[in-house]
Amino acid sequence: MAKLSRNAIIGYPAGIVTGITYGLNPLFAKPLMNNGASTEAILFFRYGIAVVLLGAFLLLKKESFRINLRQAGVLLGLGLLYTASSAFLFEAYKYIASGLATTLVFLFPVMVAIIMVFLKVVPSWPVWLSIAATFAGVMIMTGGTGTEAIDPTGIWFSIASAFVYALFIVIINRSKAISSIPNSLLTFYALSVGTVFFLTRCWLSGAELLTGLDGGMAWANLLGLAILPTIVSTASLAVATRNIGATKASVLGVFEPITAILVGTLVFGEELTPNIIAGILISIVAVSFMIMLTKR
Repeated sequence: MAKLSRNAIIGYPAGIVTGITYGLNPLFAKPLMNNGASTEAILFFRYGIAVVLLGAFLLLKKESFRINLRQAGVLLGLGLLYTASSAFLFEAYKYIASGLATTLVFLFPVMVAIIMVFLKVVPSWPVWLSIAATFAGVMIMTGGTGTEAIDPTGIWFSIASAFVYALFIVIINRSKAISSIPNSLLTFYALSVGTVFFLTRCWLSGAELLTGLDGGMAWANLLGLAILPTIVSTASLAVATRNIGATKASVLGVFEPITAILVGTLVFGEELTPNIIAGILISIVAVSFMIMLTKR
């Protein structure tokens, strides 16, 4: 067993937190959608509330918002990539089953590893094995009956979501221009781009912002959506990526589908099948294997 460095002690828990908190999306979003709120409105308020809260936090800490032109360009790119990943995934849900979309989006650790190879950072064999095992675990967890019609449009949207998310992770890890920017400030600017994007999308589509958002519970769900799967997840991803590298941080994303499935079972009464249990166990063993046999 490899001795864990300080970076690993910080990075691995942060990566797990990223997956768990992002997997809480259905807990807050599903009741809103069931109540008639539009996807565009949910995403706008998710990002917008997160930006307001994070901005207030930075002001209380008396953090400087100052960035140079080069950093602004990189942060704009990161914001567009993160926003595109969310937008593509929601589009995929319109064409294919959410389980299949989740499986395809989890191609992003493979994409991160391949991109890193092109950047001459070759993952070790335990990492490659963990990528393969966690992907297999997700396939088992989200496997359908095989009778669903598969629309190629949904497949491409899912793959696009995975690819832009992989680029997002690699840029955080490799860009020297933003290496000095605190994780909270990086998250603030990335989410600000998403806020503007989804507000523009609401305006262009004519979506009613407040439809389905009546009552205190709806706003509590929006607040939860803004804090856990958005602020906490994005900030902890930056921490993980900067401490253990892009590839290992992406593998820990397997906790996202695990959490989403457990939320569906425990909160929404969805069936917990032997396949789901087997997939979760395989994924956890694979991640544990990677942590024990690699150093960072």
